[in-house]
Amino acid sequence: MSVQIIKRLADEFKIKSSQVKTVVELVDEGNTIPFIARYRKEATGNLDDVVLRELNERLSYLRNLEKRKEEVLRLIEEQGKLTDELKVSIENAKVLQEVEDLYLPYKQKRKTRASIARDKGLEPLAAFILMAKDDNQADIKSSEFVDPEIGVETRAEAVAGAMDILAEDVSDNAKFRKKIRETYMSEGIVQTSKAKTEDEKAADFEMYFNFSEAVSKIANHRVLAINRGEKKKYLSVKVLCDEEKMAQYLERNVGDPKGEKCGYLREAVRDGLKRLIMPSIEREVRSTLTEKADKSAIKVFSVNLKKYLMQPPVRGKTVMGFDPAFRTGCKITVVGPYGELLEWETIYPTAPQNKVTEAKKVIVEMIKKHGVDIIAIGNGTASRESEIIVGDMLKEFGLKTEFIVVNEAGASVYSASAIGNEEFPDLNVSLRGAVSIARRLQDPLAELVKIDPKHIGVGQYQHDVDQKELAKALDGVIEDGVNAVGVDINTASAYLLMNISGLNKTTAGNILDYRRENGPFKDRKEILKVKKIGAKAFEQCAGFLRIADGKNPLDNSALHPESYDAAEKILSDIGCKLEEFANNHKEISQKLEKLDVESMAKKIDLGVITLEEIIKELKKPGRDPREGFQKPVFKSEVMDITHLKPGMVLSGTVRNVIDFGVFVDIGVHQDGLVHISQLSDSYVKNPMDVVSVGDIVSVRVMDVDLKRNRISLSMRKG
Repeated sequence: MSVQIIKRLADEFKIKSSQVKTVVELVDEGNTIPFIARYRKEATGNLDDVVLRELNERLSYLRNLEKRKEEVLRLIEEQGKLTDELKVSIENAKVLQEVEDLYLPYKQKRKTRASIARDKGLEPLAAFILMAKDDNQADIKSSEFVDPEIGVETRAEAVAGAMDILAEDVSDNAKFRKKIRETYMSEGIVQTSKAKTEDEKAADFEMYFNFSEAVSKIANHRVLAINRGEKKKYLSVKVLCDEEKMAQYLERNVGDPKGEKCGYLREAVRDGLKRLIMPSIEREVRSTLTEKADKSAIKVFSVNLKKYLMQPPVRGKTVMGFDPAFRTGCKITVVGPYGELLEWETIYPTAPQNKVTEAKKVIVEMIKKHGVDIIAIGNGTASRESEIIVGDMLKEFGLKTEFIVVNEAGASVYSASAIGNEEFPDLNVSLRGAVSIARRLQDPLAELVKIDPKHIGVGQYQHDVDQKELAKALDGVIEDGVNAVGVDINTASAYLLMNISGLNKTTAGNILDYRRENGPFKDRKEILKVKKIGAKAFEQCAGFLRIADGKNPLDNSALHPESYDAAEKILSDIGCKLEEFANNHKEISQKLEKLDVESMAKKIDLGVITLEEIIKELKKPGRDPREGFQKPVFKSEVMDITHLKPGMVLSGTVRNVIDFGVFVDIGVHQDGLVHISQLSDSYVKNPMDVVSVGDIVSVRVMDVDLKRNRISLSMRKG
């Protein structure tokens, strides 16, 4: 492991080199991020999963950088052109782009104007022009290179070829490219205009038909919007920079810095700038802006998804899933407290059938038959109409059942997926969506892991960013979420299990096969009997898999089996037996509060951080971290957008957080926007600093645009 990489990571993350070294060793040994974050806190100095993932990602980049340096050094060495100075420059390069700039002059290129000129032997003439004082000197010298046999018919052709070589040399100069790139980034302007198109959808990008903004200031979401408009051929995009200023810089630094320079050299410099450097750097700038915007959008999506997945479950409730529609009818399912499908039906209370009376009768019968506690209504097409019908019905029949509008994004994707078909092979595709809507209220995490996160609807330009990087980030979010909560190995689906540390699709399936063949797991040791789960996989997954009512009460906690001996010693020290652990939490917790942690750590030869983690779990074993989040707000009456008036203060649920603001559900079907400028009386740089997905917030109505169905909200007090 490179000492330089460890030092650089320590400096960047502002942590100790020993911490970095430990994390790198743990990762290289095959440990997962959730396992390291939860069970190796002592070793890492209590680094959390977010920092660990960022550190691991940065480690990968730096290792790739080192690998590329070695490759470039080898390639230049093979050409016999590696100097000590060049070697040092490459070895000291901080970013991959710097390495590529240094390698550019030695990179094998396709045939270019310069390479053709070199093949004609014009390189010495180029070297002469580089130091010539005037064009006359160059003209005289060029006569030596006229040779019709190699394709140089005249002195003018010789000079032109030499200028092509000079232009390419200027373009390939790493120092020049770095300076011009920096100039573009600090002084460049992104300029967009309407492309020639008759497509009416181009109007969606009207604000960019005549738009310009500094490269250094352009917002990430605008970069992604511009990219989308360009991809759809609605926009033309350029990055402009002061060409004359850059040309003068090059002219000052090419050739003899103090001597006179001939016109041919100046012309070659400007040609190299305009024809070669500027188009290349413009592409790089666009790429840099896009990469930065992608990272920002992926981070926004990741944070939103984490909050969304970690919404508290609604346990022990029978839920009716209501998937609204018009022509094809509303799909109704009743799901029991454990997610089991009890009954399903299709009703037609909305247009064009409008069979409201018949629909209410069916719903009431199902509610009474199964004791439905909550109706979860999808927020898609016909949601508003369905919500009104449900609200009226509850009043009309005096039912105590409550209802809530649920984000149904991805339900249709689940319905038609292989997972949906596997779970409900005999159920109509359209009805599966209603099951998903009900279940995602009961346990959002368990249900949403079955859906591609890009379809969950809590992101920003998620279909425009680097899909590979997005998938990688979101997979990490899901993995962290599932492991933070833990799962019951005897009831969890394969889709939950495959996200557990150390497990994969195959071993998750093997766990289900083992359950079917042998019945429920009785203790964690039994996990080792599952096919393809060896000692390493067991180490990684055991602490995240719970066993309720097993032989060992510690198996239903987040304690890792490696800590059982220490846990039993702690319990013994406070006068408690292991068998009491399952039913005597309150008394145990009170005794643990009085425990001298440092003294106990020395007594059982254990690190303080590890001991504190064990004690925390013994106080409240199996605590669901989602309990700390705000619970969903249920309703018993309906509001409409027409009821809204400026100045009204309402309570709402944050549905999405993006760069320029927050979308809040205030119970009128259409989410309202709190622009970033209205989030607080103080300056807000990032909306995520103020709110998160799932937060319950108080908002004031600023404006209601009924024609465009838009609601402007404010969270400012002033």
